[in-house]
Amino acid sequence: MEQAELIVLDTIDLVWAYGLILLTFGLARLQKVGQEKEFLWASVRMVAQLLAIGYTLHLVFAIRSPLPVLLILLVMAGFSVQVMAGRVKGRMPGFYRVVGVSILVGCGLVSFYFCLVVVGFTPWYDPRYLIPLVGMIIGNSMNGASLAAERLHSELAERKDEIEAALCLGATSRQASQEAMRSAFRAALIPATNTMAAMGIVSLPGMMTGQILSGTEPVVAVKYQIAIMCAITGAVAITTFLIVHRGYRTYFSRAHQLLDLSAPKS
Repeated sequence: MEQAELIVLDTIDLVWAYGLILLTFGLARLQKVGQEKEFLWASVRMVAQLLAIGYTLHLVFAIRSPLPVLLILLVMAGFSVQVMAGRVKGRMPGFYRVVGVSILVGCGLVSFYFCLVVVGFTPWYDPRYLIPLVGMIIGNSMNGASLAAERLHSELAERKDEIEAALCLGATSRQASQEAMRSAFRAALIPATNTMAAMGIVSLPGMMTGQILSGTEPVVAVKYQIAIMCAITGAVAITTFLIVHRGYRTYFSRAHQLLDLSAPKS
């Protein structure tokens, strides 16, 4: 297959593209949705953060050392927890500890397996592969983890009377919370399930589109997309499983008493 020439976007092209953001801002203002400033600030952050990571990756690619690569991955994981903390309305006690450990373990295990066993690139820290792949895994896991943490909190609050009645009848905190945990885990898997069901027919995923635009043969891009979707789904499942099964216990005392859900969270 003949290799297509890559079209490089310049600053003027990006200005034209950003016009669509301004159009969205105008529509939001017309509708008086009340979040125009947050939307505009988020778009400015998006541009600044992507430019910053672009220049940083340019340097890291040139250095080719594992230390800066691992440092970038840790910053990405830490930042994802911080974004979640701002997004989740009802945070569980010990939110940063539970979510941080879950993301590190869930995304770390899946990334290690995917990069070393499935893709198998060398050296293992090759930033050209490791950073984009782990970034997609962490980003998607963050969305699933947000849904799981928020749903777990809301389910426990809504089922407070039911849970306390079960505890009075001798159930443990795990037994009393089982339905809330099941609902939270189910909610976290819905985006991944919907994405896989629509992929290839309703939507073309970004990674595959980017590879095709850069001149990669479509079949090769599709194989990468299938593999990364499997990795993302596995990371979302492990991360949210850990959040649900470690998080529910933070709502109970050592004597298995349900804590006051309106109390300030850490």
